[in-house]
Amino acid sequence: MTELATEWVGLRLPTPIVVGASPLTDDLNALRRCVSCGAGAVVMRSLFEEQIVAEQLAAHRFIDSHVDTDAEARTFLPDSHVFGLGSAPYLALLRKLRDALDVPVIASLNGSSPGGWVELARELAGAGAAAIELNLYDIATSFTESGADLEARQLAVVDSVVRAAEVPVIVKLSPFYSSLPAFIRGIERAEARAVVLFNRFYQPDVDLEALDVTREVSFSTSAELPLRLHACGLLSGRTPLHLGISGGVHSGDDAAKAILCGAHVVQVVSSLLQHGPDHVRGLVDGLRARLHRLGYRSVEEALGALSLDRAPDPHAWERLNYARLLQSWEPR
Repeated sequence: MTELATEWVGLRLPTPIVVGASPLTDDLNALRRCVSCGAGAVVMRSLFEEQIVAEQLAAHRFIDSHVDTDAEARTFLPDSHVFGLGSAPYLALLRKLRDALDVPVIASLNGSSPGGWVELARELAGAGAAAIELNLYDIATSFTESGADLEARQLAVVDSVVRAAEVPVIVKLSPFYSSLPAFIRGIERAEARAVVLFNRFYQPDVDLEALDVTREVSFSTSAELPLRLHACGLLSGRTPLHLGISGGVHSGDDAAKAILCGAHVVQVVSSLLQHGPDHVRGLVDGLRARLHRLGYRSVEEALGALSLDRAPDPHAWERLNYARLLQSWEPR
């Protein structure tokens, strides 16, 4: 039987199936079921920089609006530093999950400014996070900020978190870089340990009846996986960073494709939200069965077998394949 244990940023996971960041990770009972069905690790929901800043401002506004001119009245309200200001509930949940689950619990941060995360990264490490996943979720909206400027700011965020944290830092990327390999070199220099490919961007739609922008979250499908496989296949074996795939993994075969392209782990969210925590068992069993049929004795043996440097036809990952594909197409 194929061994599914895998190495991820210095952590030994029983399987490469990781519960990705989502509201599901607030539910301890659901996470227990995921782990009992074979999940190898859990990534907590993201703590957003904007969320903390908003709560800090709200706390200060609350204090300012309730302060009486009478000297004694001021003692009824605590100083602003005793408010949780966003991080305290998250740290409490982290400790709770760490104590209750038998797999690594990874904290998740979503920020865009270098200074905001230094102290919080230290707190997360101190509260028992096995690692920190930093989401670089930036939407370019300024006409004056170049792509190089935006990427430099993102790398400064990575650098500040890596230096502050005493645990491995994982960087979750978007697919929108003019040269992903060059940006990966910047992440290497910042001494992060891994990257996850890719964040699924929120994409608003338009309601023509209400004449408004709608805010709906859609589930991923397996059709989103090839974009991630392509990036993973190009990077595998060419960077010391560990690689993870997130988005489009809905079956054991999807997970097997990711591993063959070089992913050490796969993160799953949509399939669990659609089918429930017990779906992890189907992913694990399906992955093991597929790798066994292919003749692999372990995940480590299968890792990167179809990457750019090892695939039977490496040109399939490159531009030349695009021309061949177009030339070979015929109408039905």
